[in-house]
Amino acid sequence: MEPATPMEISPRVLPPSDRWSPAPAVPAPVCRFENFLGAERAAALLEYAISRGEDFTAGTVLDPLTGQVSRKGRDSLVLPVTSRVFSAHLADCLPLVQEVLGHRGSLARSLTVLTAHGEGGHFGMHTDASRVPDVATALSAVYYLHRTPRGFGGGQLRLYDTVVDEGRARPGETYRTIEPEHDTIVFFPSGAFHEVVPSTCPSGRFSDHRFTLTTWISGGEPAAAPAARRSPVWQWLADAAEGTRPLHDAEEDHDGARPVALPPPGPGTRRGPSRT
Repeated sequence: MEPATPMEISPRVLPPSDRWSPAPAVPAPVCRFENFLGAERAAALLEYAISRGEDFTAGTVLDPLTGQVSRKGRDSLVLPVTSRVFSAHLADCLPLVQEVLGHRGSLARSLTVLTAHGEGGHFGMHTDASRVPDVATALSAVYYLHRTPRGFGGGQLRLYDTVVDEGRARPGETYRTIEPEHDTIVFFPSGAFHEVVPSTCPSGRFSDHRFTLTTWISGGEPAAAPAARRSPVWQWLADAAEGTRPLHDAEEDHDGARPVALPPPGPGTRRGPSRT
């Protein structure tokens, strides 16, 4: 309410440290559903995961330059799986997911693994470029399972912002955090940098681990549409992820997951998820 005298502001009168920087930090779009499978199916899937404990193996990563498979930056257990019911739920909600995320293009197939994180389990910052033919159009989805009350701590998902500076995209230092809540699923662009923070599991029991169904959804082949038709946010994410994309296509997934075709969406008898 105080009177003010208009004056022109020029960067010439500002010290260099105070001058405005035009580099925006762009958050990755996220879509999250609660009660995705429903209590009965979620409980059955959790018990199935626990019953297969001896079949899990150490999760791996793929070096984008050498193509070497290693465990660098990752401590988790994985089990490749397929599920007709889970694929049907994915197919039913994908049109809404694409609308929320601003995704353009067709989605035809998925890769899925069960994962388990126990004491010290983590996955350092990465993208999912090694899992999909075209990181600029693919989706990643993480569905969470755990006993109630939780037998683990930590294990949150961090989705990093993308910084666009002078036409170049790179991962930023800021991020949003997703809690691993039972029977929830989160979708985000596969080109987004993300990590799983370390978890704790005081009991050491496999049944108390943090479980997920992690799925990568793509069109099957690199998209033929020009980059100009893609959402700018998706293109920035893909540009930032370019350095993590394998130079050569791998003959098979490094965790042994098999691609399966997504069924067409349809109501059937499936229970629709509530969304947030």
